[in-house]
Amino acid sequence: MKKIFIFLLLFIVGVTLPFGCAANQSNFRGGNNSQENVLSVYNFSTYIDPAIIKEFEQKYSAKVKYDTYESMDDLYAKLKPGNPGYDVIFPSDYMVTIMGKENLVEEFNLANIPNIKNLDPKFLKAPFDPENKYSLPYQWGTMGLGYNIQKTGGEIDSWATVFDPKYKAKVALMDELRTMMGAILIYLGYDANTTNPDEINKAKDFLIQHKDNIAAFAPDTGQMLLDQGEVDIAVEWNGDIFQIMEENPNIRYAIPKEGTVIWMDNMSIAKGAPHKELAEKFINFLLEPEVGARISNFVKYATPNKMALEKGLINKEDLKNPGIYPSAETFNKMTFIKDVGEANQLYDQAWTEIKAEIGG
Repeated sequence: MKKIFIFLLLFIVGVTLPFGCAANQSNFRGGNNSQENVLSVYNFSTYIDPAIIKEFEQKYSAKVKYDTYESMDDLYAKLKPGNPGYDVIFPSDYMVTIMGKENLVEEFNLANIPNIKNLDPKFLKAPFDPENKYSLPYQWGTMGLGYNIQKTGGEIDSWATVFDPKYKAKVALMDELRTMMGAILIYLGYDANTTNPDEINKAKDFLIQHKDNIAAFAPDTGQMLLDQGEVDIAVEWNGDIFQIMEENPNIRYAIPKEGTVIWMDNMSIAKGAPHKELAEKFINFLLEPEVGARISNFVKYATPNKMALEKGLINKEDLKNPGIYPSAETFNKMTFIKDVGEANQLYDQAWTEIKAEIGG
């Protein structure tokens, strides 16, 4: 993502979104700094139009303290010891299950979120939260192949390309344990959520065998390495690649023909949130069709907001893009990452061995 561009934009719209560690209250805009009006949000970096934060603040006479993370592992590590004061968080599908089981998220009062009616039913009652007790969809998309077509010499559409010796030290993989392992498992013909130790080890061994191709495990920054020419191929989230495509005509994105991981990021309320009612107002605000559309148009991911689509609020070029809104045939080849219980330890061990062998 264009972090320099985003940083400048924050000052243009007058919103302070601190990156990384928590910001103190002196960074908030405006006069009244009452803790009662301060909503603490923890989200992926560059994952919302900053002007939307400003509008919420004005509408509800509130201030938003906005901190960011780069991976689900970061989010979990921050919340697991106890909530340091966050209200709204944005866990991915499988992480909702984990956080629900570990009592790290609050149950919604859905009566305070009437805009749930704007969501496409196919994104509600998902397997990871069948009653929507803890989560409502925010954005969805795919993990796939970002690439420089000048370097590849043509279009690519297979995971096999990532491991072609032609791209020695020219591939960035994602530093996302389950999603990256899931993609390799899919390529090898296995279930992305397998609990079979032999299959998990085969995926581990496959990555290690092809370590010469791997230039980096990027923490949600593979698109930047690709844009800067440091790698020729980056396994990344689709929206991240589409953002750099707007300025770099040589960049392309493909959903691998073998299938890939589909993800859905969600809005949840952290356990012990200091301002639960204000958090529900914020989530309801983000579910307004116009707001939901602006988020998707900004971040280049797909919206789960059915009313935003029906009202024609989504950029037409994005709707026509199969990398953002894939066909039904392609959609059916995609897999959500699920919580695999005790088998998570197998994945953790495999990833530890991969990182030790290949490096970060």
